[in-house]
Amino acid sequence: MLRWLAWARWPLAVGILGAFAMHEGFADVLRGIPQAGVAMLWLVPFHALPLLLDACGWRLLLGRLAPLRVLWWIAAVRESVSRLLPAAGVGGELVGIRLANWYITDINRVSASVIVEVLVTIVVQYAFSALGLLLLVATTQAFAGVRLIGLALLLSLPIPIVFFILVRRGGLFQALEKHAARWLGSSHRLLSKLDGAQLDREIDTLMRRPGLLACAFAWQLAGYMLGALEVYWALAFFGHPVSIASALAVEALTQAVRHAAFFMPAGLGVQEAAIMVLAHMAGVDREAGIALALVKRMREVLFGCIALAGWQLAEVRRNARSRLT
Repeated sequence: MLRWLAWARWPLAVGILGAFAMHEGFADVLRGIPQAGVAMLWLVPFHALPLLLDACGWRLLLGRLAPLRVLWWIAAVRESVSRLLPAAGVGGELVGIRLANWYITDINRVSASVIVEVLVTIVVQYAFSALGLLLLVATTQAFAGVRLIGLALLLSLPIPIVFFILVRRGGLFQALEKHAARWLGSSHRLLSKLDGAQLDREIDTLMRRPGLLACAFAWQLAGYMLGALEVYWALAFFGHPVSIASALAVEALTQAVRHAAFFMPAGLGVQEAAIMVLAHMAGVDREAGIALALVKRMREVLFGCIALAGWQLAEVRRNARSRLT
């Protein structure tokens, strides 16, 4: 059922993207492609740098049990799966747990690090969005738009708060394990390695270390802020330079809109519309806003395809070695 729903989102997302293209005019959208293609080439390797900072934070939560280069690669695959594949939003985390388990045998430790990292990411996203709101007010005086975005963020806040409380109380994954055993059978492959009680203990151990969580938060926030240079450099390339503060505001609030619309695969249409509106609020003209949306989308697709291809190659090599042993 969940797999069917994941695939069913795509026609809706493609329809929204098509409506966006029709509204903005196919000619204007197509006109930005040649310029966007040039800019995309240097943005692809640059995107690896924010992911490196993200991997540094994850490595801290893992107790440095895996090399940074490995977690860097897994972080790229996780993001690409979540953004490009019909994985219902959590597929990237599940793939990340699987790949990290190749190098760290304790899957409960790995799973706990990913779950806590997701909680940290949620806090980072809200902090980054709040920073974007403040910068948007400071640089554009767009109070009406800020109020609307701020209201949307406040309305979405109860969901992560409830999830945080459930995780912090403990026993959540032990209860989920019991329900899963009832639905899937206790011998199911999914349940053969995971121990719900041990997973709850591992999560509790991490959550009791505020200094460690603060370091992971700082690494992730630094990665988000570094990623805003993509907006800054792309707009400068198109002859519409903006300040670093405006670039941060556009990136932060685009991320906020995209995460709020998590049910839309790859944020198709939603991301493009958000970039257009926010870029306009930052003083960027319509054609440059369209070009920026194209740059970000094509960079995402190209980077994601490279990461997914590397993942599949690693799977093939691992399966070949397992057949030989």
